[in-house]
Formats: sequence, C-alpha cells, structure tokens
Amino acid sequence: MTDEVITTQEDEALKQCFPTRFGKQTKEVDFTKQFERSRRHIEPGLVQKFGKKTENDENPDDSNDSNDDADDDEDEDEDEFPISHELLLKTHERAVTTLTVDPSGSRLVTGSADCTLKFHDFASMTPTTLRAFKSVDPTATKVSANSETHPVHHAEFNPLSPSQVLVISATPQARVLSRDGEVVTEFVKGDMYLRDMHNTKGHVSEITTGTWHPTNRNLCVTAGTDSTLRIWDTSFQRTQKEVIVHKSRAAGSAGRTRITAVAWASPVQGGSSLLVAAALDGSLVMWGADGPYSRPMAEIRDAHKKDTWTGGLTISADGRTVVSRGGDDLIKLWDTRKFKQPISVVEHPSTSDQYPNTNIRFSPDSSFLITGSATGHLHILNPATLKPELVTPVTPGSPLITVLWHEKLNQIMTGSANAETHVLYHPTMSNRGAAMVMSKAPKRRHIDDDPTLTTDLSQGLSGESVITPNGLLTNTNQASASYASRHPTLGMTASGRSRDPRRPHIPMTTPFAKSQPDEMHIRNNIPLSSMRDEDPREALLKYAEKAEKDPMFTNAWKHTQPKTIYAELSDDEEEGPSKKKVKRP
Repeated sequence: MTDEVITTQEDEALKQCFPTRFGKQTKEVDFTKQFERSRRHIEPGLVQKFGKKTENDENPDDSNDSNDDADDDEDEDEDEFPISHELLLKTHERAVTTLTVDPSGSRLVTGSADCTLKFHDFASMTPTTLRAFKSVDPTATKVSANSETHPVHHAEFNPLSPSQVLVISATPQARVLSRDGEVVTEFVKGDMYLRDMHNTKGHVSEITTGTWHPTNRNLCVTAGTDSTLRIWDTSFQRTQKEVIVHKSRAAGSAGRTRITAVAWASPVQGGSSLLVAAALDGSLVMWGADGPYSRPMAEIRDAHKKDTWTGGLTISADGRTVVSRGGDDLIKLWDTRKFKQPISVVEHPSTSDQYPNTNIRFSPDSSFLITGSATGHLHILNPATLKPELVTPVTPGSPLITVLWHEKLNQIMTGSANAETHVLYHPTMSNRGAAMVMSKAPKRRHIDDDPTLTTDLSQGLSGESVITPNGLLTNTNQASASYASRHPTLGMTASGRSRDPRRPHIPMTTPFAKSQPDEMHIRNNIPLSSMRDEDPREALLKYAEKAEKDPMFTNAWKHTQPKTIYAELSDDEEEGPSKKKVKRP
C-alpha cells in the first residue's frame, strides 16, 4: 500500500512537467486577483464616516451585531462612492497642480509644477505599463535646452469639442492644444504700457486660471493678475472678444487686484448662463454669461478675507448655488438668487498659500462636493450643509491639491504635492478608465518599458541613452535632474551647433581650453597671431614716411601731382561749420 502511494505521488509530479495539450495555448489571467491587488487597504480608524446613525448608537448595550453592522456600513459606502480601489500614476517630478479628462473618459491630461503636461491614454495602458504616452512643455517656444519653462496652472478639455485642451501657464498668453499635445492656438499678449485695460488686445501679466463656455464650443475665458477677465474666440487669436475689467474697491489697491478663480456654468434645465469670479481682495463677482459686462449682476466685497487666495470656485448643475473655498480656511455656500450672504459656512484648512490651484468640485449630479486637504485626505461633503459625508486618506502627509469626479467613468481623480496621481474607482460601479486598465492582461517585461533606457525620437537623442563601455555612471538620479540636463544635445546638430540660426555657437568646454597654450607655439604656427597685441594706428603710421618717399600706387604722378594747400585760420576765427545766412523778407 505504501509503495502504491509513493508511486502515485511520483507520477503526479512527473505529469506536471508535461504539457496537458498540444497546439497554441492561451494564457488565462485571473482578473479578480488584479482587482484585489489594486484594492485600497486602509485601517478602519482612518476612514471617517458621517451622517449615518446606526442602531448601536441608540442601543449601546446591543453588541452582538456590532461587527455585522460595521461591515454593512463599509459595503454601503463602497457602493455609494467609487473609492474602494485605486490606480497610481507616477509620471511627474513635482506637485500635480491640475488634471482633466475628456468627455468620453479615454484620455487623462495632468499638469504639474515641473512645467510639463503628461498625456495618458487608458486604452493603451496595462497594469505593468502605467505611464504617459507623451510629455509636452506648453511654454517651450523652440526646441532648445535654454528655453524658458513655466509651471502649469490649469488645463481643461473642451466639454463640447474633446479635441481641444485649454492650457493656462504662468505666462500672459493662454494656449489651446490638441488632444495629442500640439499647439493649435496661442492667444496674443497685450501692451503692458497701456493703463486702460479696455484698450489692450490681451493679458499684460500672468494668467491664473480659465475655463470653457458651457454651451459655445469656440469661446473660453481667462483670468489674470491684471484685474481682467477676457473672453476669447478660438477662431480669432489676435484679439479677445470681450474684456471684463474688475475694479477693486479695497483701500490702497488703486482699483486693481488679482483674479484668482473663475467658473462658467449653464443650468441643465435651461436658463441664462452665469460667470462667477473671485479676486484677491476678497470679493466675489457674478455676471451674466451673455453680457453686458460693463457692470456685474451682483458683487460681494467681503466674501472672503482680504489678501487670501480663493482658489476653489464651482457652480452646481442647476445654477442656483455657488461654492467657494478661500484662503481664510473657510468653505462658503452661496445662493445665486440672493447673492449677498452665505447660506452655510464651515471651516476647512486651506493650502492655497502654498498651492494656489487647490480646488473644490461638485459631483456629476451635484449631490456631493469633493475637495482635498493639507493632510492628504479626500473630503466628500454634503452640498446643503457642507458637512463631510466621508473622509478617506489618499496621500497621508502630502497635501491633496486638485480633484475631479468624472461623469461617465464614475471615478475620482486626485493630484497631490508628492507628484502622485490617484484614480479611485470601483470594479462594478465604474466604467472603463482605471477599471479597464486593471482588466487587461499584464504586458511582458521589455527593455522599452523602462523610460530611462529608451529614447523619444520626436524629442531628439538623449545623452543618457548612449551607453559607453567602461564609462563613468554620471547623473544616475535622472528623476531629480532637470529637463535640460537630461537632454543636453536637444536642438543641436551632430557637430554641436544649434539648429536655430539666431543662436551663436558656444564651443564645448574641454580640459585643454581651461589652460593657456604655449605662446611661442601660437606665434610660430598661427599666421598674424602677433597682431592681437599691436595697436593698429601705430602699425600704420610706421609706414607713413616710406609711403611719402616711395609711393607704390601714385608713383607715376609723383612729379605732376599738385601741392596740397590748406586754408590758414587765424586765432579770431572759430572752427566749425559755417552758418547759413538768414534770408530777409
């Protein structure tokens, strides 16, 4: 009996080494394990739930079903909010300041303080290849390592035309990019020497934010530090369509302030659109989206504390409520029909003093509000009372700057100060997006999957991609290096000259150029090298006597050349041009 058991075990081990069938075999992937791997494992005490009263609170003596009730509450929260799983994207080097998703939910664009935009395509990503397919610097005017770069403040897809992305950088000029990162339109800059902002063709100082028109696909609005809002038509980039000048009434402001946030919305059930803006002087101003813009419909001077940055501003889907998050650690709810006093006010620590792009957003159906915090938690608020419904950690210890709740995907995207982008989703409630990425089979590891070992041919050949045998390992920390240091030969020919004809050639520094060469060697081998140290006037005058006695070119006229006679001037006469006589009438 024992021999039979041993023989059977040996046969089973031998069978595992042989194929079970012949022909092409498909490798099946257990997607359940992939989803479980992306589940957010958070300690129960870190997730705070509000607004739900359980039976255990009323009857504290009943402790038999406490564990079951807690599990039921967790299941209900997971079913209500798509936060059970997450997808982590680490494609930036500095804080993520803005993010946007096209209306279909297929493309994600993130902007950062590292002056770049990262374009992500959910359809091309797999669980093992979570990276951006393109990196764009929207302010780069030419392909050169010495070009200026500026942080990205805001990026937003056109809700009516998904092929356009409005990009706001720390420059006076806004740009409209295609969904592939190509510059389509660049708006003009205004004349900074004009005092009246109505006469300028564009912004004269840095732009802070902007947004698209809710019903017109060709219109967008930008707000800047020159105390103006400008409405642009993407078909005419040479001048703006309308100029809205906000005159500050704060003492000592000289009538100017900085526009910090803007929101443009149209009621779903119909009605007039609203344009709402917040300023650094603490005011909150509202205009009718169709004009006239000479005078606002309503204005609240002390909506928030003066000289605090109000970075978050959003309008509900019905157009009746406006929510503002100010730098005075307050979130306020306003009614557009009685735009005088706030309906609700709650305290919420602000991060706009360090990250001005901190925002607050309504959910797609305006049933909830979402915003981040300085501790890295995601707050889901009740829009009526502004009290939290759920508080969950996303990046503990690192401020949560920007948030977005997409309508079709039913997923929540967040950008943090630690350069991480989190996509929160639920396997059954969410559609496509991160759920589609995690439902794919992992891609086999390849050398091209490491971006530090590959080269983007459209951007030029990187110096780090050339491997020299027995060479020194320099600049190993490529993630912390700047874009120019990682691409030292960008925009140059093979000989080291710049492709831009206007840029002078800078010779490469070599060890020989740091020391002075032999002077005698230069004087003996380089012709006319001694002329560098001679005075040209003295070098010519030493031939004056020889040229007078033995002229080389005028020797034929030596005897017939008349003598030069100079005019004699007395001491009384003044040297200088003769004055013309004035004709008498």
